Amino acid sequence: MAEHKEKKRKRGEDAGSRPKKKKVSIQTPSETQQSNMIKVSSVKTAQACPPVIATSPGLCLPSTVKFQAYTTQQPAGSRRSKKANSRESSLLLHSSSHSKIDYTAKEDGPGGRESHLKHYIGVFDPKSGELAVVEAKKMAVRGVVRAQKASEEDASERQASKTMFELRNNLGEAFGTKKAKKALAAITENAIAPDKATSDAGSPQKLSSSSKALMASINDVTVGMASKEDLQAAADAAKPIPPGNYDAQEIQDVYTPEELIGSEILSSIPIKDWQGSLTRPPNSFTSSRIAAIREGPNPVHRLRTLRYLDFLITFFKQSAPGKERGTRRIKSRDKLREALKPAPEPVVESIRRKFSSNGEMRKFHTDLVYTYCCALAAILSNYSFDSSPIRYDLRLDERQFAQYFREIGGKVRNSKGADKGTHVQTAVLALPLEFPKVRYQRPRGR
Repeated sequence: MAEHKEKKRKRGEDAGSRPKKKKVSIQTPSETQQSNMIKVSSVKTAQACPPVIATSPGLCLPSTVKFQAYTTQQPAGSRRSKKANSRESSLLLHSSSHSKIDYTAKEDGPGGRESHLKHYIGVFDPKSGELAVVEAKKMAVRGVVRAQKASEEDASERQASKTMFELRNNLGEAFGTKKAKKALAAITENAIAPDKATSDAGSPQKLSSSSKALMASINDVTVGMASKEDLQAAADAAKPIPPGNYDAQEIQDVYTPEELIGSEILSSIPIKDWQGSLTRPPNSFTSSRIAAIREGPNPVHRLRTLRYLDFLITFFKQSAPGKERGTRRIKSRDKLREALKPAPEPVVESIRRKFSSNGEMRKFHTDLVYTYCCALAAILSNYSFDSSPIRYDLRLDERQFAQYFREIGGKVRNSKGADKGTHVQTAVLALPLEFPKVRYQRPRGR
């Protein structure tokens, strides 16, 4: 029986039927770092005209200033020439294009703060990824007023012509005690300058070129500075004081209940129980004024103002000291509504929102309560009253009340009391209003 042998197919016969595999190129981290790497192509040291990195400490250098470059070769025997292959040149830039000031740019000499450092400027080519580095010179630009520039000969003459008194002063400034240095400084401050002596003699004093340059620079710096009036207006706007018409011609038009409280809030305050003759408010000031207001002109409007002041004093009394220093904690809304009963809900919410924040009274809110009470007490007392009842309600002494009353433009004076050895503090609100001025203190050490 003949054996049937199958012929093996070669690998290349059905190679066309099989799908070809796609080759994926995986970039290793080392290749990524090599693609992001910048290659330094050259490091050059310019001999004739090197680039300059210049700073101008204390100067506002105009962009129109043009410098002229001057170079001097280093001496052949210097240490730097021995270390370098070629002799380096020292560069100096000078400009006299300004009308009053000469500018000079110099390198830091031996022993300077940055004399041991070298500075470079790099030029990067993004197409080739190469970086060309050129050594630069670090220079500092100084300015000298042309009128005050003195020659070396004049300086040597002045040094030789020093008197014994000047030499003794120099010795005292160098090695003297604090008391001796202070006495020498006083002598220098009290010295009469030649230009001042000329102006005192009758001829007008003329400003020198340096003084004119100084005045021009001061004018440029202070052109946008706030004036004293602007600072005073900003300070007054940030103070916790009630709103008022400070340009009014009559005192009753400066602070009005409608402006302080609001017309809608004022009209919603109940006063029916206060119109009876037997009602007596719990607070000292409102209790002392209610009878006179009932019998006076416009009693309904003034009783509502008086009751709002009573609600405000009660609101302050029910608060307790907070966790942080200078803060006070008020009660919850239900307890506050019960404490200010029979005040309606809009009145309670108006007081709570105006004189507290997040259930807490900070110093701003506390001061606002004091100034509001001072203004309302002045309105209800015909702008002159004894401060003891309202001080008792607000728990303030005479000095503290006088400070808050002056914040609304009032005046406080003391007079003799009925009993011997006593006095009465009287608060008066009258035109013109006198507000405390902002004090400007000069910083110490100047």
